[in-house]
Amino acid sequence: MRALQMVAPRKLALLTDVPEPEPREGEVLVRCRFVSVCGSNIHPFLGLGHWGEMEYPKPPGWDGHECVGTIVASRLAGWEPGTMVLAHPQDYLGFAELVRAKPPGLVRRPAGMDPMALITAQPLATVLRAMSRIRSVANQRCAVVGQGPMGLIFTSVLRHAGARQVIGIDLLDYRLEASKRFGATDVVNASHEDPVEAVRALTAGAMVDLSVEAVGLPESLATAVMLPRRQGRVYVFGVTRYKTQEVPVSHFMRNEMEMISSVGPECVHYFDSAVCMLAGGQLDLSALITHRLPWADAQRAFDMYAAHSDGVLKVVLEL
Repeated sequence: MRALQMVAPRKLALLTDVPEPEPREGEVLVRCRFVSVCGSNIHPFLGLGHWGEMEYPKPPGWDGHECVGTIVASRLAGWEPGTMVLAHPQDYLGFAELVRAKPPGLVRRPAGMDPMALITAQPLATVLRAMSRIRSVANQRCAVVGQGPMGLIFTSVLRHAGARQVIGIDLLDYRLEASKRFGATDVVNASHEDPVEAVRALTAGAMVDLSVEAVGLPESLATAVMLPRRQGRVYVFGVTRYKTQEVPVSHFMRNEMEMISSVGPECVHYFDSAVCMLAGGQLDLSALITHRLPWADAQRAFDMYAAHSDGVLKVVLEL
């Protein structure tokens, strides 16, 4: 079968002879039709931070995890071949033609739902998982540091959850324009102005109740810690490339703040909710997908994502 392989930093190989996986008991085998690139894929692609300490080449198919396709074999009662599904691949080997999957990381496509909408349910599920760890944001002020795809989803979900103010912060104007479309009440270009002082001005000195760090860099985390009010909250969401990061701990401690985080496989328990929200029209994340490229252009897709070129937000590869 076909699969992508990270053979060295910034270099992908298009393999054509990878052995096909066999579904285990309680699993299905899905032939992928669409696989999207996640921001978390870019750290190992670039070989930066602790990823640079790991060996290359990576296993074929690693680290794809946003897949939509059709079941071609099943060892799971009630899941028949021919069914189109959102699939969270076992072992995170999703940059491949065939993947193994099982519930709860397996959801049927609702009738009439665009596969492009279905594939955005995976990143939405990670945000819903994060929101499950946050107290209500109704009528609160929030800031989201980073307006890449995940930051944009957070912006949209916070507004949907009743936040009265959501401030989108980024370095790129095109992402800030997208932030407005996704529900941000205000935007700040941190390459042009001090984001802390900008938030102070936008909140009339009150600062925010919750700040979300959605980048994964030391400077973005340091910014996120400086934005909440006294006894406010910081959500660490961006996947970092570093084993350790410095934070303004004195400011954090003296203002009695809380820090929350989430990452990992628990998001699959929110797949159903994410699909229902999108299918029911509660959220529309279709504008996230700015590029659809053929499988053969995978190197271009990763290069584009890493360079933030051509107005890219999210890239979907088509098999």
